[in-house]
Amino acid sequence: MKHTLLVKYARGDILLSVIIFAAIAITMIIGLVNWGASLLGSIRSVAAREQAFQIAEAGVDYYQWHLAQSPNDYKDGTTTPQPYVHKFYNKDGDLLGSYSLTIAPPPVGSTLVKITSVGTLASSTVSRSVQETLAIPSLARFAVVANDNMNFGSGTTVYGPIQSNAGIHFDGVANNLVSSALTTYTDPDTGQTQWAVYTTSGTDDPQPNTPFNNRPDVFVAGRQVGIPSFPFGSLAANLSQLQVLAQSGGKEWTSSNAQGYHIVFEVPNSQNGNATSYFMYKVTTLQAAPNGCGTDGTAQSESQWGTWTIKNLTGSNNSGNSNESLVNGSNADHSWPLPGNGVIFVDDDVWVDGTVKNARVTIAAGIIGSSNPDNYSNITVNTNLRYTNTDGTDVIGLIAQGNINSGMVSDDTYEIDAALIAENGRVGRYYYNSNCSVSSTDYSTRTQLTLLGMIATAVRYGFAFSDNTGYAIRNINYDANLLYAPPPSFPQASSQYQVISWQQLN
Repeated sequence: MKHTLLVKYARGDILLSVIIFAAIAITMIIGLVNWGASLLGSIRSVAAREQAFQIAEAGVDYYQWHLAQSPNDYKDGTTTPQPYVHKFYNKDGDLLGSYSLTIAPPPVGSTLVKITSVGTLASSTVSRSVQETLAIPSLARFAVVANDNMNFGSGTTVYGPIQSNAGIHFDGVANNLVSSALTTYTDPDTGQTQWAVYTTSGTDDPQPNTPFNNRPDVFVAGRQVGIPSFPFGSLAANLSQLQVLAQSGGKEWTSSNAQGYHIVFEVPNSQNGNATSYFMYKVTTLQAAPNGCGTDGTAQSESQWGTWTIKNLTGSNNSGNSNESLVNGSNADHSWPLPGNGVIFVDDDVWVDGTVKNARVTIAAGIIGSSNPDNYSNITVNTNLRYTNTDGTDVIGLIAQGNINSGMVSDDTYEIDAALIAENGRVGRYYYNSNCSVSSTDYSTRTQLTLLGMIATAVRYGFAFSDNTGYAIRNINYDANLLYAPPPSFPQASSQYQVISWQQLN
């Protein structure tokens, strides 16, 4: 009997152990199954999100291709409202999903296009979004670009790249790359053959055939020679295009039958207002150059040097000024609204100054079809031409068929905020000797000129001369906003869009 009971108790222990281990095993199996199911679901979710992401990317790739074929089409070849939905198939023709495109066209004067693409799977509601910003770079990619030999004196500080199709003698401080399309050149100021970018500041550079050394005291970001040249020839065609744009959507001012026009931008009395209008004056009288102002020591009219007149010609009401007359505009205060496409074309000489606010404008001056340089139109800036906002909201372009001048009676210290192009002439200030005075003021020496923008000059640029005439301090600051958000209808460096930024939205 005792033996039989022991066997029964042993069998009961085994059964209990089996039940316990079975329960543990079932729990583990259920956990593994649930984990596997969760993992499989996660894998499927990741795969679905990745597929939706790839479809969204296909959307921005498609529209980048579309803009390459039709650079100005921001409606996907239709006239219907956004978004624009396209089905997406695999190589076998199976429908995988669709992408929905929203296109933000560029504002006036800019080439920045934002493309938002939402990719959605056909088999689920999973979607992903990406956004890509594209832009066509403008020619305003330099602080200074020239088609002639250049000489930057010791008082020059430049922030931004510099390039010339000829040689560059630089004795100031260049905080960005300085480059030339030549390898060597003969400096016309010295008659010596030099590297196409060289300096005489401090220790002179070695002559060609001896490698030039690093000069971070002058060329902070380095220098380069023998690079592709800048296409100055394209600027003439752009001037003609600007006239056409002014005639259709802009504003063209035909000949003044006088000395030219004076454009004044003014910020309204309410500082919350926008300076999106301008006053226009017809310049009737130029001040004669004092005796002995000319480079040959004789009395000359500065019309031979780019035209000039008294600075600060007027206020908004033109009171007491006999040098010009107000051209009444359509606004209540007799000003003129900035045109819709931002382009003002003047078939005459132009003086311009003032302040813009929340405005983008290009002022071009030229006599289209004229091949006589004496008849080319010039632009003169004698006093402040300023932005209210320096974040790219405000922008001014000045494009002259001839010269862009800082006149003899220009302010002793002033600032120009603009992108400047002298198509056939030069950007700068002419030489005035000590005999050049008005009202007992010697205008041959000036203190400081600051530029925020860029300079493109066909002929040698310069605001100062070696005998201490002109502006002693020249600060040239490149406005990086000009590269992809230049003034309206500014010349472009390419016809193709480039990717500026890309981001994943979800």
